[in-house]
Amino acid sequence: MPLDVLLGLQWGDEGKGKVVDVFSPHYDIVARFQGGPNAGHTIIFDNQKFVLHLIPSGIFHPGVDCVIGNGVVIDPVTLRREIEQLEAVGKSVKDHLLISKRAHLILPTHKLLDAASEQAKGDQKIGSTLRGIGPTYMDKTGRNGLRVGDLLEPDFAERYAFLVNKHKQLLENNYEFEYDLSEVEPAFLEAVEYLRGLKLINSEYFLNQALKEGKKVLAEGAQGTLLDIDFGSYPFVTSSSTTAAGACIGLGVSPRQIDRVYGIFKAYCTRVGSGPFPTELHDEVGEKIRQAGGEFGATTGRPRRTGWIDLPLLRYAIQLNGVTDLIMTKADVLSIMPEIQACDRYKIGDTETNEVPYDLSSAFQPLHTSLPGWQEDVTAIDNPEELPQNLKDYISYLEKELEVPMTYLSVGPGRKQFLKMGK
Repeated sequence: MPLDVLLGLQWGDEGKGKVVDVFSPHYDIVARFQGGPNAGHTIIFDNQKFVLHLIPSGIFHPGVDCVIGNGVVIDPVTLRREIEQLEAVGKSVKDHLLISKRAHLILPTHKLLDAASEQAKGDQKIGSTLRGIGPTYMDKTGRNGLRVGDLLEPDFAERYAFLVNKHKQLLENNYEFEYDLSEVEPAFLEAVEYLRGLKLINSEYFLNQALKEGKKVLAEGAQGTLLDIDFGSYPFVTSSSTTAAGACIGLGVSPRQIDRVYGIFKAYCTRVGSGPFPTELHDEVGEKIRQAGGEFGATTGRPRRTGWIDLPLLRYAIQLNGVTDLIMTKADVLSIMPEIQACDRYKIGDTETNEVPYDLSSAFQPLHTSLPGWQEDVTAIDNPEELPQNLKDYISYLEKELEVPMTYLSVGPGRKQFLKMGK
C-alpha cells in the first residue's frame, strides 16, 4: 500500500493538525517526518482545544499508530509534558505512540545556544522560536548529536556530558550570554528517564514492513514549504526539509512509496516572525483578517503577519512537492471581505513574471487580480453545492491558476466544518 503525504504550502500555520485529525480514521499509521516543538498543530476535539508540538495529530484515534520519525528533533521535556496533558484529560497515548531511535534529542544547552545566537543577531534576528531546533540540527549534520537510541546505551551520561561541555565552550567563547544550566537540566534528566520507558523503535523497518503488509500510512509535515531549508525564503527558514522529499528522508521510505500529496494552504497568507512576505498587508485590512482568523501563533502566541494569497509562491510549492490534491482552509475568514485580491504575478523592473525570485527580499512588486467576496457565513454549510457562488468562483479561479484540483475545503475550525469537494 502506498504512502500519502500531507504538508503545508505556505509559511506554516495552514491548518495541518485539523486535517490530519480528520484524515486519521482512514489510515493505520500517522508519521511525523520533520521539525520539532517549534510546530504547533491545533486540533478541536470533543469541544476542547489541543495544541500538539511533537506528537502526530492522529493521536486522538486509538486504532491509529503514531510515529515520531527520525527526521524530527525531540525535546524530552516538551514530549513528556504533552503526553501527560493528554493523559490528564483521558486520552490514551503511550499504547500507540512510537518513537524512532534515530530521532535527535534537543538538550537544554541547544536552547541556550539558540537564545544566545538570536540575541547576538540584534536587528537581524531570523525569528527563531528559541526551542533549540537550529542548534540541534546543526549538531546532527555536524555529526555531534545525541539520538533517542543513545538513551539505551550504557555510556549515555558520558556522551551527554561531552556534548554539554562542548556547548558551554561555544557559549563562553562566542557569546556574551548569561545562563544557569542548573535551572533547566534536572527537568531534562527526569524527562530522559521518562522517554526511556516509551516505545522506541527502528521506525524505518516498522514503516516499510507496514507498507509491505498493505497498511495505509499518512506522513505529516510541520511548518510549511516556504520555510524549507533549501527552497524557502532563506535565511528566514526552519532547519529541516519541509517538502515531500523530506518525508522520504525523515521516515526512511522510498520515493516510489508516495501516492497522494495533499497540499494545504489558507485562503490568504500568514507568516510568523521575520522574513520577506511579498503580499503582506500593513493596513486595517490586514488587521481585520488577523482578528477574524485568530492569527496568533499556536506555539509562540505571536501575532501572525497577514496578506493576500500569493499564487506564484503556491505554484512554486506545488511544483516542489508534486501536489496531487489541494486543501484550502479558512475560507470562512474571507467572508468578511467585500473584495479579495490575489497576487498572480510579480513585476521585476519592467518585466512581469510568474517565477519566484531567488531572493524574496529583493525589489519586486506583486501584481494582483481583484475578485468579488462572498460576504456570507459559510461555517454551517455541509454541502459544497450550497457554497456562495462567489466562493465557488474563487475556488475555480485558484484551480485554473494552480492546475491542481481542490479536493477539500475547510469552512471553520471544527472537524465537521470540512467539505469534500467531490473531485
